[in-house]
Amino acid sequence: MKRTAPPQTDYLEQDEIEALFKNLPRQGTLSLRDRAIFTVLYNTGARVQEVADLRIADVDLDGPLRIRLHGKGDKWRSCPLWPETAELLKRLIADVQRNQSSPLFMSRQRMPLTRFGIYKIVKRHTVGLRRSTPETKYRGISPHVFRHSTAVGLLEQGVDVNVIRAWLGHVSLETTCRYAEITLRGKMAAVAVSPSCRNFDIIAPK
Repeated sequence: MKRTAPPQTDYLEQDEIEALFKNLPRQGTLSLRDRAIFTVLYNTGARVQEVADLRIADVDLDGPLRIRLHGKGDKWRSCPLWPETAELLKRLIADVQRNQSSPLFMSRQRMPLTRFGIYKIVKRHTVGLRRSTPETKYRGISPHVFRHSTAVGLLEQGVDVNVIRAWLGHVSLETTCRYAEITLRGKMAAVAVSPSCRNFDIIAPK
């Protein structure tokens, strides 16, 4: 069989992340839900199905701040939560009285959000975040792009690749190492463009 090149790993740059969160609506229950979804996606690097499966009981908001994700192979893993993420989730859970077994993210009809529902939310809020140019075609943004963005951000912060592997729930370390190659290529390109520049902005989740 012929070997083909792996698909391009698409991720968001820091300015794209900042633009997205700046432009997200801030008023209304659904606005709070949508902002929490984006924050969880970026904080944890979770797969979209893992986010759809979340229940209130899977989130620890009293310390240590963490979230439990049910991933591939029926395996569970824990990811730390930023204080900002925990605060959003506290507000979301308090907004509607629910029990521990209730879905964390629900639709307007009070039904559990599916992976397709989350996909539509991501697509709706990221329209216009990227512009096509004569040199590049428009690239749509899916929930999985946030998973890639989390991995790249952690690597740029100097987090060990084995920690990132556990964070994302990768079975193979080889999968995680793809992101190391991406960040290395990016640094080499930056040096080639501006050899005298020594101050780089770190792509870091905030």
